[in-house]
Formats: sequence, structure tokens, C-alpha cells
Amino acid sequence: MTHGMRTDTHTMRLDSPRGWRDTAAHYALLPLRVFLGVTFVYAGLDKLTDSAFMQAGGAGSIGDTMRAARDSAAIPALVDLALKSPVGFGYAIALGELAVGLGILVGLLGRLAALGGALISLSLWLTVSWATTPYYYGNDLAYLMAWLPLVLAGTPYLSLDAAWRARRRSGGYR
Repeated sequence: MTHGMRTDTHTMRLDSPRGWRDTAAHYALLPLRVFLGVTFVYAGLDKLTDSAFMQAGGAGSIGDTMRAARDSAAIPALVDLALKSPVGFGYAIALGELAVGLGILVGLLGRLAALGGALISLSLWLTVSWATTPYYYGNDLAYLMAWLPLVLAGTPYLSLDAAWRARRRSGGYR
């Protein structure tokens, strides 16, 4: 009797010949990495260069945005904590987005960068976009879900993490 289970194994090596399906599966997370990396770098730079955003009050400011979201947030205490220093919080978010975006783009500490992106997205979902109905109109939950595969897989290819791993295996660090 024949079973539908495959018993052969495949190793995923960059120098091994493989079909287009194996290659596509091998690099499946790269488009997600590029999209999230570019988006977070852009978001961080956008905040840092927007003089109206980095203010405690006024139209388009981080302070007014947080005050508007406070009563509808899932965890208002998070917003209250940020409102103690809205400008400092704005800089922390912007620099965090920039670090996460650059880290995931170059693949430096990929899992840690992805975890940072997931935490930023989680905090924004629980505060700013929590009241969005229906829930799928809010983008922060989608970003949170998009970060999770990278938290699990890291940046195993075309990354500084992969280069360091390869160098360690070849005895480059002594």
C-alpha cells in the first residue's frame, strides 16, 4: 500500500540547484521585509521631519492625536503614560520606527527588529486605531500580523544576520 507521505528531505542551500517553486518559497518573506522596512523608515522620517507632528499641541500634533484617541483606546493608561511627555513619546516612536525599518531592511538582528515593529504596531492598534470599525479598516492590526512571520523566521537570507552566520560557520571569527 502506498502512502501519500514524502520521505525524502531537501536542504535549502543558496548554491544548490532548485526549481522556481523552491526558490520562490525560499525567498517568500523578502517582499514583506522590503515593504515593512521601507514603510517604517518612511514613517519614522515623516514624523521626524514634520514640525507640526512633534508638538505637544496644535493641529496635526502628536499631543492632539493622543488626546483624541485616549477615550476610545483599549488601554487608556498607555495613552496617559505617553501624554506625560508627548514630544518625547513622538521622538521615541519615530526613532523606533526608523531603527526597526533599517534593521529589517538590512537584516540586522532581524527577529528583534521584527519584534520591535510588532510591538509598535500593537501599541498603535490598542490606542489610536482601536475604535476603528469595522476592525479591518484599521491598518495597525494588519501591520501587527505582517510582522509575526518575520518575528518567527527572522532574516535568514540576504541579510547581515546571514552573513555573520556564514562567517561564523566558516571559522571567520576567532
